[in-house]
Amino acid sequence: MSDHTSLDGEIAIVTGGARGIGKAVVEVFVADGASVVFCDLDPDLGQSVEQELGDRATFVRCDVSVESDIAAMAKTCVSTFGPASILLNNAGVNANFDATTMTSDDWDRFMGVDLKSAWLGAKYVLPHMRDVGRGAIVNVASMHALATLEGFFPYAAAKSGLVGMTRSLALDWGPHGIRVNAVAPGYIWTRLVQDSIDRNPDPDAAERSMVAGIALRRVGEPVEIANVIRFLASDDASYITGTTIHIDGGVTARRAG
Repeated sequence: MSDHTSLDGEIAIVTGGARGIGKAVVEVFVADGASVVFCDLDPDLGQSVEQELGDRATFVRCDVSVESDIAAMAKTCVSTFGPASILLNNAGVNANFDATTMTSDDWDRFMGVDLKSAWLGAKYVLPHMRDVGRGAIVNVASMHALATLEGFFPYAAAKSGLVGMTRSLALDWGPHGIRVNAVAPGYIWTRLVQDSIDRNPDPDAAERSMVAGIALRRVGEPVEIANVIRFLASDDASYITGTTIHIDGGVTARRAG
């Protein structure tokens, strides 16, 4: 790997880092020289990833919708490696609710994980970044922020909110040397995608149908998202802020009539 993309000496916080895209990012960051504090709800899974990756990866159990948990994670990062220079807001869950039967508690629980958590992460990391005059935040949105499907309420709303938050934070914190961007993955081999395939009466047919809608005719791999996130977190992306990069194999390119 060329030196100019290196994350040597960077300190990152990654939410939802024990599986899927988050885990791929933790692996890529550590391989590229960064030290990473990552969180998840499943301690067994998180600790096994920590053991795989060695001294530069530290796992903390954290419910990202709970402010005190996020505050504690930021504090752990400072005491273990130092203040974070990179934040990846990746943790998220899917949601398929009927707008008329969804309860306020359902809404608050879901938005707490998929939208509020990104604000909380930023709240506790931005002051450290401001102190040193640099930093990069990457939010993991979704192709559903741009174009969605029936039955994805209010997932699309949360992911669209994340894109709006990305723009706002980029404008407010750009003068402090802090960049804020988002990625919008399409169909990637994660637990969420596998679950959505498995829920169908004929999973093989569902997978074929999914792949047929992708210009590249394949489902993406988590590392393909992680590599773009690494780029956005690195100095190679030094003049990119307030934008959302779609990494969807061409899914959202298709619609005319």
